[in-house]
Amino acid sequence: MILQNFKYFGFFDAIEMGLYMVVVGYDFLLFAYFLIMRFRITKKPYWLFFSILFLFLAIARVFFITYYFFVPEMSAPKAEIVRTLMITYRLATLFSWLGVACFMGILGILLFPPETENEKSNTESQKFNLPKNLKLAFRICLIGLPIFIGFLALILPDNLLMDPDIAEDYNVDIHLITVWGYPAGRLLFLIFAVIFNFLIPFVFLYLAVKTFGVLRKSYALNAIGIFLYYLGRTLQGVFEIAALPHFKAIVPPLIILSSLLIIVIANSYEQLR
Repeated sequence: MILQNFKYFGFFDAIEMGLYMVVVGYDFLLFAYFLIMRFRITKKPYWLFFSILFLFLAIARVFFITYYFFVPEMSAPKAEIVRTLMITYRLATLFSWLGVACFMGILGILLFPPETENEKSNTESQKFNLPKNLKLAFRICLIGLPIFIGFLALILPDNLLMDPDIAEDYNVDIHLITVWGYPAGRLLFLIFAVIFNFLIPFVFLYLAVKTFGVLRKSYALNAIGIFLYYLGRTLQGVFEIAALPHFKAIVPPLIILSSLLIIVIANSYEQLR
């Protein structure tokens, strides 16, 4: 399958794709940085979760780039284009939620630290005084829930996930289940995403209040960075619905890039090792 002359790919699409490719490259750099410079030296699961987080975010963004920019331009039968669109959307959603699972793994370590760890971050003001097995159960649940949500994207039927515009543009004979014109399955993912998007920064802010010094700065900056990251992703959909392609092409990816920079700064203090 090769690409023909562009049918949907315009000037602002080129800008948007270019900026998101920068985001992907930055994500891969952060994956290598936290894996080699942090986890390799400290052997702490906290840094392993941070490194894999950026790997999953990069993979998810690659699939989203493919979904939005490359697949619609394919020279192939409409049925095959639709099938490819749905596969790339499912995989992009899966890896996005695997990234959320890494965030929850980080929070699980901070809120319910293993008894063997003896770090400054594990102060009594931060700990929940629970039995060891119960802490492990909470950490597993925190990680398991977003993984379960991600795998729903692989098993839910197309009529719950397909964008009505795709069904209309490619003449797909399917009975879509929508809520106010929005695919019911995607609405479910959106509801869960909003919950986690507020939960993760809130927990980091809670930890910032409970600590002091370098840790307080780190947790507070992490909260700001994570909030901006998901704000950028949310604005992408908002500008798309509002039919503002110039804002959609520039504002969300720049916010995401800024959020990644803030997260790097938040975790670059030498005292955090």
